[in-house]
Amino acid sequence: MYSEVISKTARNVIDNVGRAIFGKEEQITYVVTALLCRGHVLLDDIPGTGKTTLAKALAKSISADTKRIQFTPDLLPSDITGVNYYNQKTTDFVFRRGPVFTNILLADEINRTTPRTQSALLECMGEHQATIDGVTYNLDEPFFVIATQNPIESQGTFPLPEAQMDRFLMKLSLGYPEHSAEKNVLTQYGGASPLDALTPVCTQEEIRTACDMVRNITVSDPIKDYIIDIADATRNSDRLRLGVSPRATLAMMRASQAYAAIMGRDYVLPDDVKKIAIPVLSHRIITRSQNTIRLTDTNEQVIEYILDTVRAPIE
Repeated sequence: MYSEVISKTARNVIDNVGRAIFGKEEQITYVVTALLCRGHVLLDDIPGTGKTTLAKALAKSISADTKRIQFTPDLLPSDITGVNYYNQKTTDFVFRRGPVFTNILLADEINRTTPRTQSALLECMGEHQATIDGVTYNLDEPFFVIATQNPIESQGTFPLPEAQMDRFLMKLSLGYPEHSAEKNVLTQYGGASPLDALTPVCTQEEIRTACDMVRNITVSDPIKDYIIDIADATRNSDRLRLGVSPRATLAMMRASQAYAAIMGRDYVLPDDVKKIAIPVLSHRIITRSQNTIRLTDTNEQVIEYILDTVRAPIE
């Protein structure tokens, strides 16, 4: 069974990452789900919640290379993808690869750089390739981007437009840890970092195999209809100015396949679709502004309302 192989690989990774990120098993599961879909994750969170540690722990767990880019307003596209430079010894131009040529890339504070530089990264995310001076270079597999942005500080930022937000499979937030988890942080990180003690639990080849197997998880016609009904509900909702795109329906299907496999099943249930709907859809919609005293519903609340109103298949 495909699900047995995928579930074993995924659970090993989730448990291993959980040794460095405490009390966030659900969020780690979502991240691994996105990895198995060959998607990317946007972490919308305040500083200091473990975003960098998460990326490093995931890379160590799957024997992958990882790099980090600190996005700033003066960052150029070539700082990400690479540049051709003139080598005086060989009297020829040589390509120096940028940090995007890695397995897991942490794009820190992506909204602090200019739209031109943002587009360079998002092109790599969508096509899994980079074109420099007319030459196309394929990126490594797996290639997984964890981008972060701070939702509090908006001064000096360049918010991602909706079309670019749509490139991320999921939008997540680690949030503050619970009391017991934070106490565990103080205890475990008081000495040597638990991150240093992590060892690989699978290989890159196993991850690539699991990614291929996810496509074989069965999605029945009623489940496909259910996914489309949810998408149609966002497009026809009075609460929304923009509903989700067909790319979002495909993302929902793939994410539900991966999530079902992680749970040990070869088929998708309506509960799988409901479980991944908010992280997959919430960043792809725009709510209508309301000139009333009542606060506008958040994107997550609107998706919850739609899930409550759209009828799920019984069998």
